[in-house]
Amino acid sequence: MRRILVTGGNKGIGLAIVEAILDQHEDTFVYLGSRDRARGQAAAAGLVKEHAAWTDRIAVVALDVASDRSVTEAAALIESLYGIVNNAGLNSPELAVTLQTNVLGIQRVCAALLPRLDATTGRIVNVTSAAGPIFVATCSPERQRFFLDAALPWPQLKTFVDDCLARAGDAAALREMGLAEAEPYGLSKACANTLTMILAREHAHLRINACTPGFIDTDLTRVYLASSGKSAAELGMKTPAEGAKAPLHMLFGALEGNGRFYGSDALRSPLDRYRSPGSAPFTGA
Repeated sequence: MRRILVTGGNKGIGLAIVEAILDQHEDTFVYLGSRDRARGQAAAAGLVKEHAAWTDRIAVVALDVASDRSVTEAAALIESLYGIVNNAGLNSPELAVTLQTNVLGIQRVCAALLPRLDATTGRIVNVTSAAGPIFVATCSPERQRFFLDAALPWPQLKTFVDDCLARAGDAAALREMGLAEAEPYGLSKACANTLTMILAREHAHLRINACTPGFIDTDLTRVYLASSGKSAAELGMKTPAEGAKAPLHMLFGALEGNGRFYGSDALRSPLDRYRSPGSAPFTGA
C-alpha cells in the first residue's frame, strides 16, 4: 500500500484530496491529518459510511502543523510514506499566524517526515495558491529575484520570514524589504513556493512540487463570497472536488521537472505572475 499523509484533511480541499486518493487509487492508505482529532474522526467516518471498503485504508492523525510538539507526536505514529500533501493552510489578517501555518508548517512537517518517505518514489505536494505569484509581481525587482532564486538556502528564507514577522504592522519597514504590501496570505504563499524549490533541490531524489487548487468554494474563501453579494458560480468558484485535480496530478502523474509550481489545470505556471487556467503552460527556467 502506498501510504500518504494529507494535512488539513478533515474538510474542504483536504477532504476532497483524501477522497480522490482513496477512490482513484486502490493501492493507497491515507493518514488524514486534522488539527482537531474529533473533526478528523467525523470526516473519516463520513467517508467510510459512503464507502465501507475504505474502512481499513484510512487513519486519523491529530496534527497541528503550527505546533512542533503536535508534528513530532504525529510523526511517531506514521509508518513509511509514499507521499505527503501539505494542504493545511489559513488566511488570517495576522501575519504571524499565517506565516506560522502556511510556511513554517510545511517546513515543520517535511523536517519530521522526510525520513519516512520512500527514497526512490516519494512525493511531496505543497498546496499553495496563485496568490503567491500575484504577490511576487508586486514586489521590487530585487525581492522578485529573491523569491525566484533556485539556489536560495532555507536559512536565508527563514531569516526573511523572521524579518517579516519582526516588522509586522510597520508598512514603511516592509516596503524597505521590497514588499509593496504585506498582505499575509499572498506573502505566505510566495514563501511556500520558494520553500518548495529549496526542498526539491535539497532532496533531488524525490518529487517535490507545489500547485494551486484554484478559486475554490471553501471556508477560506467564504468571507469573500459573502461580501461579494454574488454566488459561487457567478464568481467562477469551483468545488473542492475540482480543486483536488492538480494535487492529485502532482501526487501520481508523470512530472518532467522538480521544484515547480503548477496551476489548477495541472499545467506548469510561473512563480512571478498569474497564468490563467487553460492558457499555454509556462516553459521558462
